[in-house]
Amino acid sequence: MVRETRLTPEAFVYPIFVCPGQGVRKEVRSMPGVFNLSVDEAVKEARETYSLGVPAVILFGLPEKKDEVATGAWADDGIVQQTTRAIKREVPNLIILGDVCLCEYMSHGHCGVVRPASGAQSLGAAVAAPGAAVTDYEIVNDATLELLARTSVSLARAGVDIIAPSDMMDGRVGAVREALDEAGFAHVRIMSYAAKYASAFYGPFRDAIGSKTALGSADKRTYQMDPANGDEALREVALDLQEGADMVMVKPGMPYLDVVRRVKEAFRVPTYAYQVSGEYAMLHAAAANGWLDGERAVMESLIGFKRAGADGVLTYAAVDAARRLKAG
Repeated sequence: MVRETRLTPEAFVYPIFVCPGQGVRKEVRSMPGVFNLSVDEAVKEARETYSLGVPAVILFGLPEKKDEVATGAWADDGIVQQTTRAIKREVPNLIILGDVCLCEYMSHGHCGVVRPASGAQSLGAAVAAPGAAVTDYEIVNDATLELLARTSVSLARAGVDIIAPSDMMDGRVGAVREALDEAGFAHVRIMSYAAKYASAFYGPFRDAIGSKTALGSADKRTYQMDPANGDEALREVALDLQEGADMVMVKPGMPYLDVVRRVKEAFRVPTYAYQVSGEYAMLHAAAANGWLDGERAVMESLIGFKRAGADGVLTYAAVDAARRLKAG
């Protein structure tokens, strides 16, 4: 009677990793219960997700080949584009978010175009080799925006309902909004990864998409946020809203619940949190060792997001949590 915060399946967005092939259902070693899925298997997963009352999925692609200009991200026959069309045929009312980042598609594992720090002058110039030391190259912000915009239009054309840019390049939301509008997709919305931190909790995700080996000892601290900064998150959110974001996200989730609260109170816009792969893996590992009641711990973590002010949660536990909620 007096419960202040309610958790329902409608609060969840379920991440799905899609890959080439037929009948592929390959478990991610560091994320028990999470799989790389071929298009046909992703459609089955989407159908079950929607039947449990979860309204949305977000798609991440594992291309057959990677290169230095992320061709698999923006190609009209890219793996996410194929999956979107297939899901929309079978589950038309399921909301599809398309993650727009280039790391899954780049041979070097970074979220943007790279060039030698000494200064190549064009996009076609030589780029740093995979595994090179981080001091050997730099991210080219504006060239990356062109690819992000092209990717967003390609996804919208395939049927994606919400574009979710996660790269943290400067000006990306404005570039994506302009490209979508010019291509006739003014109705497609943007959920910006507005406050995305350079976190240690992304490791299992990089296992899932195959970028961990390519990235090597390099990191993403030059374009993702310092975990020590809270005020900066508010500036980042304000910029993305000015550029046209309809919704914003804080990533990771549990270590940044204070940021979720501050963003929601400051802007009063739809605010999401991402319970990232490391959070999911941590809870499952503790449960597997008998150190936690896994089901209770997961549900408690999800209610914590809602209590902090999140309107919704992107979580790998969405389907399991929805089943528990349906079962009462």
